[in-house]
Amino acid sequence: MSERSFAGEIEKLRLGEGETFSGEGILAITKALLQSGVSYVGGYQGAPISHLLDVMVQAKDLMGELGVHVEANTNEASAAAMLGASISYRVRGAVTWKSIVGTNVASDALSNLASAGVIGGALVIVGEDYGEGASVIQERTLAFALKSSMWMIDPRPNLASMVDLVEKGFELSEASSTPVMMGLRIRACHLMGSFETKKNRMGTLNTKDKAPEPAGFNYARLSHPPATFVQEAKKIDQRLPAAVQYIVDHGLNETFPGPVDTVGIIMQGGLYNTVLRRLTALGLADDFGNSQIPLHILNVTHPLVPKEITEFCQSKMAVLVIEEGSPEFIEQQINTILRRADIQTKVFGKDVLANAGEYTAEIVMSGLVDFFGESEPVGIMLEDVRDRAARLLNSSQSASAHLAAPPPPRPPGFCTGCPERPVFSAIKLLKQELGDFHIATDIGCHALATFEPFSMGNSILGYGMSLASAAAVASFQEKRPIAIMGDGGFWHNGMQTGVLSQLFNHGDAVLIIMQNGYASATGQQYLPPATTPDGVGGGGTQAGEIEAALRALHVKWIRTVRTYGVNTMRDTLREAMTTDKPGLKVIIADGECMLARQRRLRRVNAERLNTGGRVVAPRFGIDAEICTGDHACIRLSGCPSLTVIDNPDPLKRDPVASIDSSCVGCGLCGENAHVASLCPSFYGVERVQNAKLVERLTDRVRRRVIGWFADADQPA
Repeated sequence: MSERSFAGEIEKLRLGEGETFSGEGILAITKALLQSGVSYVGGYQGAPISHLLDVMVQAKDLMGELGVHVEANTNEASAAAMLGASISYRVRGAVTWKSIVGTNVASDALSNLASAGVIGGALVIVGEDYGEGASVIQERTLAFALKSSMWMIDPRPNLASMVDLVEKGFELSEASSTPVMMGLRIRACHLMGSFETKKNRMGTLNTKDKAPEPAGFNYARLSHPPATFVQEAKKIDQRLPAAVQYIVDHGLNETFPGPVDTVGIIMQGGLYNTVLRRLTALGLADDFGNSQIPLHILNVTHPLVPKEITEFCQSKMAVLVIEEGSPEFIEQQINTILRRADIQTKVFGKDVLANAGEYTAEIVMSGLVDFFGESEPVGIMLEDVRDRAARLLNSSQSASAHLAAPPPPRPPGFCTGCPERPVFSAIKLLKQELGDFHIATDIGCHALATFEPFSMGNSILGYGMSLASAAAVASFQEKRPIAIMGDGGFWHNGMQTGVLSQLFNHGDAVLIIMQNGYASATGQQYLPPATTPDGVGGGGTQAGEIEAALRALHVKWIRTVRTYGVNTMRDTLREAMTTDKPGLKVIIADGECMLARQRRLRRVNAERLNTGGRVVAPRFGIDAEICTGDHACIRLSGCPSLTVIDNPDPLKRDPVASIDSSCVGCGLCGENAHVASLCPSFYGVERVQNAKLVERLTDRVRRRVIGWFADADQPA
């Protein structure tokens, strides 16, 4: 990751037997991998699991000591294919990515892996980005696990439980010859806690102790017909029973008894904290986790264990199944298990809970109240439960009522000084000339242009998929479509799915590649493969790498433009949209990620100041007396540093534009104002620290002269 050191996190990975780890959930998972004797780790960055790979990539010395092979893969499919090592060798491997989008990319390799089966533990750690804080499509990994007969762990959000289930996950994989997926919700990844550590273990085979000979040929371990027909039977006849037996023998699922035993709650492990806190709020559990209602926690959501389900339900009148998302896979399976066992316990689920979306505290509380109202369990004072729920709901509503006005919406937007913002300003200006046109957007920071003030984009189909998604559009549009992707999307798969396909089919579209030097939206990791000449942990962007790749593919029309030049960018776009030359046209919008740039400059400038060096920081301002209040600068960029203030002229009502202290001096606002309306109110200044003697003397003279003119303007 650029400009950030994980030295503190790496030291925590060195903790030994009986020591105490304190920290974040995803780092605890990283430590658990090392304690489990993992031999190789791969993955592709993405919230909320980015830190797992970031830390391991930087921990080169520790990984070398333990003989762990670590790869930052070019995409999720590349990571999933690494698990093929565990098909033929008794080595433990783990890969990680953001789900469900990452799982979709990796699906081909995962399906083949699940068919062949493994002899070494194979663990897929997926960041379940589902619910209110999600940044991707709302789907669950459980559906994929069910489809491919891969086991799914959904751990109770507790660091000790999560760490234990990592090691148990490897053992479950080995006991059943099946890959295992572990889904970690956003809140679980960022959960703070502690656990007692174990000593890190080296894998049976590793980068130090290598296999003297490769594994022998075994056709039965290939996912290729006719072997696949036998493998499919093994999934059901051998692997599934072995997995169920391991789950029972090692108690991976948990049951917590309660005195009100005529009802019960069955839930996914990841929902445990939310459910327990709502039971506490309703007076049905204490602060130490003791619930009056019996609870069955599914730390493994696939496969379910019929014996555990029937034993939990057989003495109860009703149970509530709390399962996020739709369809209700778990609820349907539980109904089937109970009816086959001739157990008539009534099963509640989506009839009292939301059909879709994250199960927040309010939704869970409402579902619990409705469940108790329908089942009327002996031992629960329903009126008291309803009163508590009403008070909680009223308190949250009254807090909102005390606000003078609803809080203003705060959609996400580009950072101050983002080099991608001026590209969309140029597109907006071009639309004023040519009219509207189709824009295919992509995954990445540039997708923020779908929000105001730009509101651009007709589709988002996947990382690096924008150009491919515009292919059909071009055939029935008079104007060429524009596809936008980042350099991360280009290297992820945009070059193959988009550029090569366009060339093969003689497409005629415009592709804008945002070359900012990093996978910015996922934490500013370096980009594999071409923009980091030293590989993982290498330097920043190497100018011309993308252009060289495009020319090697025989793309004829290529322009590289500095993003902050709005006028030049608009003219280049106009040329691309109106030229008579057929074929793909690529504009490489070159501008380093401003966050990365500012982090680097802060460090460099601090070193200069410590040694007495001269530091110059550009800043921009607006002359309030000249500003007309047109606000073209704001409409065309939406920069967070631009705001409005009261007009200093008492004869004018319109507020004037102003630039606050968050300005980083990129100059976009002035550039936009100049291109749009030749606005003269913008001015640029330089803040100089440790100025030289000549500069200080010049500054004194200027101040004195300005003072004379200011005094002359004052009335006598």
